[in-house]
Amino acid sequence: MTVEHDSSLDDTEVKRGVRRCLASLLARWRSIVATGVVVAAVGVTAGLFFTMYRPDQQVGDAAARQVIQAASDGAVAVLSYSPDNLDRDIAKAKSYLTGDFLAYYTKFSEQIAAMALQKRVTQTAKVIRAAVSELHPDSAVVLVFVNQTATSKDKPQPQTTATIAQVTVTKVQDSWLISKLNPLS
Repeated sequence: MTVEHDSSLDDTEVKRGVRRCLASLLARWRSIVATGVVVAAVGVTAGLFFTMYRPDQQVGDAAARQVIQAASDGAVAVLSYSPDNLDRDIAKAKSYLTGDFLAYYTKFSEQIAAMALQKRVTQTAKVIRAAVSELHPDSAVVLVFVNQTATSKDKPQPQTTATIAQVTVTKVQDSWLISKLNPLS
């Protein structure tokens, strides 16, 4: 009987050991699962932020104001020049431009420079009103209403004309630069 009694004690100890081991594993798995759930929740929250909230910020009111300011300042720089400060005016205008429009303006400004120097043409632009037509996180289209005043050696009396321009701006390294400027009137 003692042999049977000893084996039943061993079985009880083995069962207790197995239970302790299972309890320990279960406790570890609970903490692993809990950690996984927390990591997944943080991941989902970050994903929602970058896919839903962040793009909204990039096309919100602040972005619209930046786009309007960039389009207005750039349009004034492109449409204003004076024979006395021609190189500076052209360099300033180029600082607002990007892409194909920058290349186009570089060629076009050579023609303007020759004419402005020869005929002493001064062109001044003033934005009267501007509004966003389209706004995306990396580009926008702005309608800019501009009054332009021109004088020259032949016509010293200022002549003012109203122009509407469709200005496309593109975000380049956190700055909005003009990539197209199309006169509509």
